[in-house]
Amino acid sequence: MPTEKVDYRRIATEITEKIKSGELAPGEKLPSTRQLAEQYGVHISTINRVMTILKDRALVEGHPGKGVYVAEPTQSS
Repeated sequence: MPTEKVDYRRIATEITEKIKSGELAPGEKLPSTRQLAEQYGVHISTINRVMTILKDRALVEGHPGKGVYVAEPTQSS
């Protein structure tokens, strides 16, 4: 039985780390769903699930017709 993380969790963690490290800067456009699916070797539905997780974490924001962008960091109190 494989012990590696489920693809969507692994990808979400990897993109989260890129955002937190500054490799992906606030306001930067992410590749398209299709491009990410090809890059990670997964189905488009897997990337859609990743984007939902990242949006729920307020790390990215979607702009209909334009794409998905890294969100500006929120201020913690």
